[in-house]
Amino acid sequence: MIKKGNESWFRMLFIWRGSVLPKLLPRLILLLLLSIGIVFFKGTLFNYKVPLNPTPFTLFGIALALFLGFRNNASYDRFWEARKLWGALLNDTRSLVRQSITLTSYSAQSEEVISFVRYLTALVYALKHQLRNTDASADLQQRLPQELAARINATLYKPIMILKELGCWIKEAKLQGKMDSIQQTAMDENLNKLSDIIGGCERLASTPIPYTYSILLHRTVYLYCLMLPFGFVDSLGWFTPLVVVFIAYTFVALEAIADEIEDPFGTEANDLALNAMSISIETTLLEMVEQPLPLQPTSKNNIID
Repeated sequence: MIKKGNESWFRMLFIWRGSVLPKLLPRLILLLLLSIGIVFFKGTLFNYKVPLNPTPFTLFGIALALFLGFRNNASYDRFWEARKLWGALLNDTRSLVRQSITLTSYSAQSEEVISFVRYLTALVYALKHQLRNTDASADLQQRLPQELAARINATLYKPIMILKELGCWIKEAKLQGKMDSIQQTAMDENLNKLSDIIGGCERLASTPIPYTYSILLHRTVYLYCLMLPFGFVDSLGWFTPLVVVFIAYTFVALEAIADEIEDPFGTEANDLALNAMSISIETTLLEMVEQPLPLQPTSKNNIID
């Protein structure tokens, strides 16, 4: 995720990192060369004058802009829902740690409570790795007993297996008389919320926007941009390449942004900073039981992973 600074309006015109322009530059250069060629040949293609004018492009451009707006709204809704789910994950894990201290007869620094906290932090990291399809073994071994870490690492749905261990912890505390049935029910409700959060993240990760929808928009945008020079060559002359590239940048960039934020759990610059959020959750949970805190994330070129 990009850590936005207080850049001036003028400096923002030239920001490169975090922009989609680096991805689009080769395509825009190709379109610029194509436009120059069309102007040079005065809009003729194989000795045939292409009979286009700006009017249909104006009408079609409005429709395409609305189409792109809907596509970007759908992608941003996925991004924002993912952020809300991770915000709920922070709140729910805090509530569980608080309940493990205040609703049981364990002390905040007891081995049992610290073990419970480590289960929760392991769950957070396991969820991060599952959403990014990365290896969770190192983070699990750091936070769980060796045997348990190896057993969970061999499973497909690691967060759910850790959630089961949290449920067993609550059950054991009840059997030992450390909490009553009402307190057990209160903590179990928060475990159910955790399960809903995990399921919501899995739904977003496994259900992208329909591929045919993306293909249709992609083809339409590029066909529109490739035909633009033929529509403006007679009225704009040698200004056609500049106008066409500017219009194409707007449409192609909107499509690229929608594709980038559609998967909010990725590792691109504009995706959610899952690693930083995992460390933040771990920090606040360990602080509640007065344990040493992990190193805090730092930004590199204003980008936080």
